[in-house]
Amino acid sequence: MKSLITSLFVCVAASGMAQHYPTIGHVVRDDPRLNALLPENAQIEVLASGFDWTEGPVWVKGTGNTPGYLLFSDVPNNVIHRWTEKSGVQVFLKPSGYTGLGTYSNEPGSNGLTIDRQGRLIACEHGDRRISAMPLNKPGGKITLADRCQGKRFNSPNDVVAHSNGSYYFTDPPYGLPKHDTDPSRETKLFGVYRIDPEGEVTVAIADLVRPNGVALSPDQKTLYVAQSDEKQPVILAYPILPDGTVGKGRLVYNALDLMKRGLKGAPDGLKVDEQGNLWATGPGGVLVIAPDPKGGAGTLLGRIDPGEATANCAWGDDGKTLYITADMYLCRIRTNVRGANW
Repeated sequence: MKSLITSLFVCVAASGMAQHYPTIGHVVRDDPRLNALLPENAQIEVLASGFDWTEGPVWVKGTGNTPGYLLFSDVPNNVIHRWTEKSGVQVFLKPSGYTGLGTYSNEPGSNGLTIDRQGRLIACEHGDRRISAMPLNKPGGKITLADRCQGKRFNSPNDVVAHSNGSYYFTDPPYGLPKHDTDPSRETKLFGVYRIDPEGEVTVAIADLVRPNGVALSPDQKTLYVAQSDEKQPVILAYPILPDGTVGKGRLVYNALDLMKRGLKGAPDGLKVDEQGNLWATGPGGVLVIAPDPKGGAGTLLGRIDPGEATANCAWGDDGKTLYITADMYLCRIRTNVRGANW
């Protein structure tokens, strides 16, 4: 049934027919400030379905007469897909995260994706345990940006963000390893947050987290946000980025424990930031919209975009006001009133 649904979306798109996408879920409004960010009639559209676990959406901006498009990972199937309004879903790159022989794990493919200042696709690869860079006009022409720190291989890089100064920050939990945290191939004790500096040197940026996951930058790129998907400490933290690229002491932005105790699906995972500094963070109950505290305290949950499924990640696209969402087997989108940061 999953493949049938996906084929239907692709065929309708390719035929040039006017597209009327099905909708799922609902928007939960906890604070009136959300109305300025999300239209009152906003709906969650399902653009495609039938995947195993969607992740890492990133919008590739168009140039000239060439329209933009969305890339996203299907981690278990070791593939990056390409989506456009006209053509629907097409395979962009396979394999995407594991190039070895045989079965590696149940999540061998790419996870988080981003575009760097050179216009390259930067990918977190589970199976090959590396951060890769690839020109978009030459799929498969990859180079390895980093696959180890201090001589020890990473576990399974999960999410990555590119700073405008040429640095990359990424997380390295155990989710892509065959036996996760007990896997015998582990070489580092850390589930760390790492930095690749503009010269290519890899250092540990944050060493005291147990399940770091999503990462994002503030609009001024002076703050690094990190989501932790640990069930005991399901938090989003903010770290100041110091002039030399290292990060300072973290502070709590949001604790999702109460939402998890209510039985909402998911845990803190991928996140993005809008031009006003609000966080759009996947977690229990979908995409959490969180307004930061201007005084540096914990943020306020304004509401949730809830597809009704565990939600992995999100990304701004089109003109910067469409939020694309990866939720379990679905690729979704919702129209907003605000643009993504650094658009």
